[in-house]
Amino acid sequence: MAEVEWIHRHPKAEDLRVGLISWAGTYLTFGAFNSTVTATAKSLGRRQTWELLVSNEHDAQAVIRLKSLQGLYLLCEADGTVCYGRPRTSHHGCFLLRFHRNGKWTLQCIISGRYLESDGEVVFCNSRVLSAYHMWTPRPALHVHVILYSPTYRSYARADHTVGRIWVDAAVPCLEECGFLLHFHDGCYHLETSTHHFLSHVDRLVPHRSSKTAFHMQVRPRGLVALCDGEGGTLYPQGTHLLLGLGSSPIRGEEWFILQHFPTWVSLKSKTRRFISVVYDAEVCAASERLTPMSLFQYECDSASLTLQLRSANGYYLAQRRHRAIIADGYPQESNTFFRVHWNCGKIILQSSSGRFLSIASNGLLMANANIPGPNEELEIRFANRPFLILRGRYGYVGSSSDRDLIQCNMDQPDCIHLLPCRQGIYHFQAQGGSFWSITSFGTFRPWGKFALNFCIELQGSNLLTVLAPNGFYIRADRSGTLLADSGDITKECIWEF
Repeated sequence: MAEVEWIHRHPKAEDLRVGLISWAGTYLTFGAFNSTVTATAKSLGRRQTWELLVSNEHDAQAVIRLKSLQGLYLLCEADGTVCYGRPRTSHHGCFLLRFHRNGKWTLQCIISGRYLESDGEVVFCNSRVLSAYHMWTPRPALHVHVILYSPTYRSYARADHTVGRIWVDAAVPCLEECGFLLHFHDGCYHLETSTHHFLSHVDRLVPHRSSKTAFHMQVRPRGLVALCDGEGGTLYPQGTHLLLGLGSSPIRGEEWFILQHFPTWVSLKSKTRRFISVVYDAEVCAASERLTPMSLFQYECDSASLTLQLRSANGYYLAQRRHRAIIADGYPQESNTFFRVHWNCGKIILQSSSGRFLSIASNGLLMANANIPGPNEELEIRFANRPFLILRGRYGYVGSSSDRDLIQCNMDQPDCIHLLPCRQGIYHFQAQGGSFWSITSFGTFRPWGKFALNFCIELQGSNLLTVLAPNGFYIRADRSGTLLADSGDITKECIWEF
């Protein structure tokens, strides 16, 4: 079967959320009491995250509503006060969003014509005369591990460390080189590759972050972003090889990229230690002892139902077909492409829509044969495009700071947790300095251990996971900001976005 063109998925709702930073450097915040909206928070958290609902967009402006994660809307009242609640009329809570050349946004109440502003604490809509106090800086609220997709060229950005450049030429984002860390620091963005190099203003990758790796970002609804140097240069693909570099004359909107969470690609191994691969006419079998591009699958899992779709690099999904065979020829919404996933000590067991479990037949083919799962139905699963994890929980990112000796879970800037695969589902967690994570008798963690410990990872969604610590408890985010391993059950605080 011929490959189909890789279809880029539209951004998910969580990829389109933003934080809004006032002129004072504080975030527009959903208040906990009395329907208040403030601008006092210094970092981006759940109450500082807003979803943009666009009803009309044209060139440099759009009509929008801002919806909080709590499901309530930002509202401007007749007396100029700003609160949250539910709109009472069709225009209540609507703002005219204008995009300015410096990357700032202004929000003008549709009903009153007054601009949203803040004095550094209180938020209100009083003035119809535009000033610097009405400017808000948008910050994408999606996870920092991202991909950059060019809708103009229908390809993804890819770091090439052999020459120290970034090309926009990847048809399928299955390689770790397609993933970037988007750091926000002092109002600017720094693009870091999977080998911890940064894109600089001279179009090359450099080992350290500096003013020469800082870019300003233009943000539009629907996940579109453009990066510029603040001096007239904009990043866009150039030349026949689509080198990502600064220039001053992009055409046809080629400077715009769709920013999305880095997808999860995995490899699967059978009990005989062979990789599950797509071969011949889309057959799926345990044939290869080496990892190849056709042994990679995008892991698309619904966290609510734990139903899984595996998308091959040929663009098709694994599906159950006649005679119980598993074939890589399925389409996105086809019922036969959905499998129920069961975890067992770091291995997975897949159950087809017919109720039978997937197993390896004597000829090596993957079949939906088994009525009861056993060792032959267990598949070893490994990350294929992630040498490290960035974990974000309910209170922020997992990271360390110079004033705390314990690993925290409420950080604005994350630490990279380097993964050292050990055996099925088991990883060693290595800190950025080369030491290992260690665990205390209280279930807290330090980043400077001398010996590697075993952590068991189980995927709970396309970009969600849980971690079973060496003490037998799940790692969770504590409201105090300290990372703890003390949960016997999987709760909301044990779910980590990665």
